[in-house]
Amino acid sequence: MKLASPQQVCDTDFLRRMKFYITSPQPCPYLPDQMERKVFANLAVDDSVELNDNLTQSGFRRSQTIAYRPACKACSACRSVRIDVERFDWSRRWRRVMNRNDDLVREPTKATATREQFRLLKKYLDGRHPGGGMTDMDIRDYAGMVDGSPVRTAVFEYRAGTADEEKTPKLEAATLTDVLRDGLSMVYSFYRPELQKRSIGTFMILDHIRFAQNWACLSSISAIG
Repeated sequence: MKLASPQQVCDTDFLRRMKFYITSPQPCPYLPDQMERKVFANLAVDDSVELNDNLTQSGFRRSQTIAYRPACKACSACRSVRIDVERFDWSRRWRRVMNRNDDLVREPTKATATREQFRLLKKYLDGRHPGGGMTDMDIRDYAGMVDGSPVRTAVFEYRAGTADEEKTPKLEAATLTDVLRDGLSMVYSFYRPELQKRSIGTFMILDHIRFAQNWACLSSISAIG
């Protein structure tokens, strides 16, 4: 592991004060016969919110207190995607996905881990990623992932229908979402595996686009985090 030059990451005075590291080459988990490297920085510092905003605009993603992006020498297949929501085209395909899931109600909540969320996460991991690196997580690990966020973060919960006086609708899906100065960044999402046929993962991305198109909503969610 060695220090990487901040100028290779983002040419700003703020980022020049940070230390960036590069991992040693390791087998790529996505492409056969490829080696991967990542450049990363620690977000558990002063001005972590500003740092995360700048790094996200430079193609980094967040995992707990670490911001990282690929730094592979011979490959650029992995890319971080940013969507200009004002220019997003709501094609017939995307409208069909939204209509297919129109029974789900989104509720942004404070980034606080709950047992209900954790049970849903375990179902998702067991059904979609058995044997993966996260399948051994316990409730304390999940709490560290959610409660330990060093930046502005919320949990978007998706439930079927609205709550009444007697019963809270079942949690169907959830996302851990960072609130940036210019939009939203989806950190991790999970859902009931049986909802895959409804393109639920795509739906949550589209729903974030719809939410981000309303800056008043972004202001309200900033108050949650």
